[in-house]
Amino acid sequence: MALGSYRELRVWQRGMDLAEACYTLTTGFPSEERFGMTSQIRRAAAAIPANIAEGYGRGSRPDYIRFVRIANGSLKELETHLLLALRIKLVDEDRIAPVLALADELGAMLHKLMNALRARAGAGAP
Repeated sequence: MALGSYRELRVWQRGMDLAEACYTLTTGFPSEERFGMTSQIRRAAAAIPANIAEGYGRGSRPDYIRFVRIANGSLKELETHLLLALRIKLVDEDRIAPVLALADELGAMLHKLMNALRARAGAGAP
């Protein structure tokens, strides 16, 4: 079954869930972090579903693979910012643990998508 839109992709939907969770998490950060850690976390989180959507919309498998790789890079950047926020005590473990768990889940989904795209590309699929 062909998808009508990137919005039907579970990986995009979970990426949006993660971005929303990060926006919610950072609302509790100090105001002096608005242009620092808050901005970095939100930017990296929003980049994940945005890159999945952009890759899907490019219409070529090599471009799609490249943008899924970029989304995965943004995920690793986000995880690093979240872990730093924990280390410098901008957030406590209880609040960040579910966000990190969602990031882990999304990482596995991106890995599966990447493998599927590569397998289909190797089989000559468009």
